Amino acid sequence: MAGDPASPGATLPDGAVVVGADGRIVSVGPAADIVEAHLGLPVDRFERHVLLPGLVNTHAHLAMTMFRGTADDRDLADFLAIVMPLEARTLTRGHVQVGTRAAAVELVRSGVTTSLDMYFHATAGVAAAAEVGLRVLSGPTIIEGGPSTLPWDDLMAYASDWLRTHPSEGAWRPTIAPHGTYTVSPGQLSEVAELVAGHDCIVQIHLSETEAENAMVLERLGRRPLDVLDDAGLLGPDTVLAHGVHLDPAEQARVAAAGAAVAHCPVSNLKLASGVAPVPGLLAAGATVALGTDGAASANDLDLLGVLRLTALLHKGAPSGPGGPDATNLPAATVLRAATLGGAEAAGIEAHTGSIEVGKLADLVAVDLSDPSTEPVLDPLAAVVYGASRHQVRSVWVAGERVLDDGRFVSVDERDVVASLRRLGDELHQS
Repeated sequence: MAGDPASPGATLPDGAVVVGADGRIVSVGPAADIVEAHLGLPVDRFERHVLLPGLVNTHAHLAMTMFRGTADDRDLADFLAIVMPLEARTLTRGHVQVGTRAAAVELVRSGVTTSLDMYFHATAGVAAAAEVGLRVLSGPTIIEGGPSTLPWDDLMAYASDWLRTHPSEGAWRPTIAPHGTYTVSPGQLSEVAELVAGHDCIVQIHLSETEAENAMVLERLGRRPLDVLDDAGLLGPDTVLAHGVHLDPAEQARVAAAGAAVAHCPVSNLKLASGVAPVPGLLAAGATVALGTDGAASANDLDLLGVLRLTALLHKGAPSGPGGPDATNLPAATVLRAATLGGAEAAGIEAHTGSIEVGKLADLVAVDLSDPSTEPVLDPLAAVVYGASRHQVRSVWVAGERVLDDGRFVSVDERDVVASLRRLGDELHQS
């Protein structure tokens, strides 16, 4: 069966998808009709599977797999106090390649076909992910004095060159990532706004992740983080706000009115004790909400399929806002849409991916539902959100190219990827 979250709750029992030579979907319909209309084409059959649009991970620091476990059981401030100096001492282009390649393997295993990335040495990260087959949208991370060690003017020149040499094309869009309103000054944010004006790109930024962040920015600048971002000219339809845990109701409405998106990262938000993002309120206000894993240093794993389940349960049992627990909050189809078409909308690539539609890229995931955790399958979307786990992701295609084939990677040796990450971890902990 095929599931199409473009119409939440819609599934096509015994469905089929035809993929053209250009990697785009040619036809979708009942399997019997499709096979008859395309006699002679090779056919892959998946019994007791659901075919989903590829998941879109809208916030990650992919190469931080190398720092997994280095700062557990700490809040965000203490976490950053450990990790940021470690990055400054150890980060290299080669390290980013190893860490990102491992992250790409982990993401594909959970059904992800596209991921935003906010990290350093973006060229190395994008190339490493491509070795695995994962599409990564990335670009310069803007923070003066970060591991790039570039002075501000040089950093801005690098960002300008990135936009020039990595233009938007199809499902690829470059990103510019000012780290946050507490690490990049208002004047610098205004310079970033001037830089991206006229470019087709994504702006991604951490925003209102903790109450302490809001209080710090208010004390320093006399405004809350969303005000600072808006005043700089960076709150708009190409902006992805990572976390948004402490956006008040008026700010939620402003995010929606601006056409910006929030990347909800519940695993790291809970682990760092940052709080619970007001997802029901954002959705009620009309904002785009997508899902993210964050980095493996704070969230430990990159299982976006697991994020779906946590999102659905969290906002039923412990939602933010005045509503209180409500079992009807965030039904399965809504959560799955946030991870697919919602993620594509957040990234501005919904014309190319995010749903199973003719003309879109064949970013597809086959999930085996013949598992004790999902049988009997009464509702395939609910089975995916509430019961499925990443070991049930059997095959993955990115733009029509098979990346994962019956649980095995096509273009990389997973054991070698893991061994490289292990060696890097040993090296970093000895340094």
